[in-house]
Amino acid sequence: MIVTVTPNPSLDRTYEVPSLDRGEVIRATGERMDPGGKGVNVSRAVAAAGQRTVAVLPLGGAPGALVADLLDAQGIEVAPVPVAGATRSNIALAEADGVLTKINAPGPELSAAEEELLLETVRQQSRDAAWIACCGSLPRGLAPSWYATLVARAHAEGARIALDTSGPALLAALRERPDVVKPNAEELAEAVGRPLATVGDAMKAAEELRELGARAVLASLGADGQLLVDGSGAWFGSARVDAIRSNVGAGDSSLAGFLIAGGSGPEALASAVAHGAAAVRLPGSVMPTPADLDPSTVTVTPEIPMDRALTEPVS
Repeated sequence: MIVTVTPNPSLDRTYEVPSLDRGEVIRATGERMDPGGKGVNVSRAVAAAGQRTVAVLPLGGAPGALVADLLDAQGIEVAPVPVAGATRSNIALAEADGVLTKINAPGPELSAAEEELLLETVRQQSRDAAWIACCGSLPRGLAPSWYATLVARAHAEGARIALDTSGPALLAALRERPDVVKPNAEELAEAVGRPLATVGDAMKAAEELRELGARAVLASLGADGQLLVDGSGAWFGSARVDAIRSNVGAGDSSLAGFLIAGGSGPEALASAVAHGAAAVRLPGSVMPTPADLDPSTVTVTPEIPMDRALTEPVS
């Protein structure tokens, strides 16, 4: 069982529009609502794989109730933490040519009592968990050190932590030695404070995160593949994808695949790559089921292509 923690979840509203014209009345041709947040997506991917997951979420107001209902409809157990403020509602405008414009609200500000209740709920739900996946940005009211506190408390209870966040929250948490961190290329570059132009640059950056405390680093390099660096070595994984329909939630699906497969070693990396590749072949934020996976397209090797230029270098 995998517990996910999403400190700043959202109700995501997506509107399909012919084009985005500023100052004009735009009539949507389609709309949908989805529960949002990186940890929520990990739970959705775990559930799609037929595994048990519990999503720990601070929820408030009508949007929070809708998030809980939508997750329940997908067979995902929700451990809600009641908060006074309303859960944020995000808006995405999807144009016919594939351009996506997103407006993300800041979300509610959590009080000290709500912060402590969130930590306690994680502790209660994690007793039988194989992993706790802590994902996404922090809401107002939580200091950058909040993830560090959560990692320390989880380790004291004997739990394993996967962390997918960025910026000061990631750097602060590294001192508590999370079991795996999952940055993308941009987040990896931000963490080490320099640009990444090659797979070798990403490899060196991942090694630096390990030196700062991460026990393992699962780095998503977009179309170029994924790196796994831990105490026993390093591996590079990639998959052949003929057509990309949507990359929304692909990184979250990769993390779910990694944890489902045990969360360590080349076999888990292969599962992460397979889940990420399957996700980009699906529309919107649809998460892959086992039937969507194609392991035959996945390659994992200890031979790191250090000189390979990244398709999208990070400055």
